[in-house]
Amino acid sequence: MNITIGRVALLAAALLGLPAFAAEQIKMVERPVGETTVDLGAKGDSIGDLLVFANGVFDPANKTQIGTDQGYCVRTIVGKSWECIWTLTLKAGQITVEGPFMDEGDSTFAVTGGTGKYAGAKGSMKLHPRDAKSTSYDFTYDLL
Repeated sequence: MNITIGRVALLAAALLGLPAFAAEQIKMVERPVGETTVDLGAKGDSIGDLLVFANGVFDPANKTQIGTDQGYCVRTIVGKSWECIWTLTLKAGQITVEGPFMDEGDSTFAVTGGTGKYAGAKGSMKLHPRDAKSTSYDFTYDLL
């Protein structure tokens, strides 16, 4: 393979034009009040059902709304887990996540990208239920 100096220069220029992203941890609380389950498979909880949502997210003290999240989950293991994709929208930009949401306990998602301040974001997001009834969740985004 013959790589010319011109091609190397073009590649370097393209890489230098990528947005820089600084590592950051963002903590917030989600209140899951805007959710709908769509029963698509067998009646009741079954593989293929959808959970569709648009919820507010609040500061770590759960007082002031700082943004929203919206997305969907597909039931993959009845009574155990859903596979989810969603977008968190904050004033400075958006962050996208993907991964399994567990019916009980903590869940960990992959950060798959972002916009605005979060362009080029990667990392993980931990979801932790704040109580046994899952009336709200702690979200911790660890961005690389």
